[in-house]
Amino acid sequence: MNPTIKIGVKENILSFSLLVLINFFVGSMVGLERTILPTIGEEVYGLASTSAALSFIVSFGFSKAIMNFFAGSMADRWGRKRVLLGGWAIGMVVPLFVIFAEAWWMIVVANIFLGINQALTWSMTVNMKVDLAKPEQRGLAVGFNEFAGYMGVAVMAAVSGYVASRYSLAPEPFYIGIVLVIIGFFLSCFAEDTNKHVQSQVKKSTTADLSTKEVFKQTTWKNKNLSSSSLAGLTTNLKDGMAWGLFPIFLSAGGLSVGQVGTVVALYPAAWGFFQLFTGIWSDRIGRKKLIVSGMLLQGFSLWFMLIFQTYSMWLTGAFLLGVGTAMVYPTILASISDVARPEWRATSMGVYRFWRDSGYAFGAILAGVFADVFSVHWAIGIVGALPLLSGILSLVRMDETLSIDD
Repeated sequence: MNPTIKIGVKENILSFSLLVLINFFVGSMVGLERTILPTIGEEVYGLASTSAALSFIVSFGFSKAIMNFFAGSMADRWGRKRVLLGGWAIGMVVPLFVIFAEAWWMIVVANIFLGINQALTWSMTVNMKVDLAKPEQRGLAVGFNEFAGYMGVAVMAAVSGYVASRYSLAPEPFYIGIVLVIIGFFLSCFAEDTNKHVQSQVKKSTTADLSTKEVFKQTTWKNKNLSSSSLAGLTTNLKDGMAWGLFPIFLSAGGLSVGQVGTVVALYPAAWGFFQLFTGIWSDRIGRKKLIVSGMLLQGFSLWFMLIFQTYSMWLTGAFLLGVGTAMVYPTILASISDVARPEWRATSMGVYRFWRDSGYAFGAILAGVFADVFSVHWAIGIVGALPLLSGILSLVRMDETLSIDD
């Protein structure tokens, strides 16, 4: 091991802090769309079908999921920093496509590029933080990463909603996206590549490396801890894909103004982002399983709460609780994956997990659109809300506590 390579958040505080800041801008790219795109589909392009209006989430979810699968091996081959910069370069396509869009298909294509941008940039920031952290700091590292990203989502969801209400739904809010990409790329130029930190940990390992195919099997079904985490992540983002697409429609139908819709929509990722500061660290102390199980159950109950108590104040409460439940799960699952996976194939396993997790966006949008068209928006939210509950029960029965698993 190279004695000049130090592992730990404190030992790498400048690099770690820069990565936290970068991920704020990564999340802001998603927040830019979160409040207004479903409304644009209906009001600007006249999409009567909910399934059609949510097609942009399907394109985003599948492109992000697929690129997540390859991001780990790309990072191992080319280095974390190059992949991070490449993700930002691809991100410039997103606001330009939306600004010059003359048809809905251009919005759908823009979200394919947004998915690629998010997969490459977000994957690299979380992997780089885990590379820098000690094993007992993984929850902290992931918590800070997800906090920054989802605070970016929340801030930009509120900002885009304000700009849209002050000017128009498009193109004004998306001019901000060009600025976000420029800042993100500039900051990433100063990020330190962490491949050498990974290699310093690999040298301590005596376990043989696994093929990508075997890692996929382990993370998807063979290893009960990894596969339980994958299912929990998938149903969490399936719920989020539904919320992303249906919340603006559901809340607008409930009589809220664009500004009020933006507030509710922003509060959910704000609570999600903020509380990850604490849940990640908390999981380093009390373990992963308790937070994963209780967080999954809280997500499901929060969605049903919003259906039962239909007032502005109750919707704010439900959005807050939904964010807290998601915060309990999101960094904890990533930390759990890091507990189980060896350093040699950790990035690949996290890529497989993120493939399944982020495919949940697409599956959530598809299910939400179909259920909303066949039944109603209320029924769609209620049915999707049952899935995190079932996943939480499965994790309770099947999953071990992974914090005690040695590297």
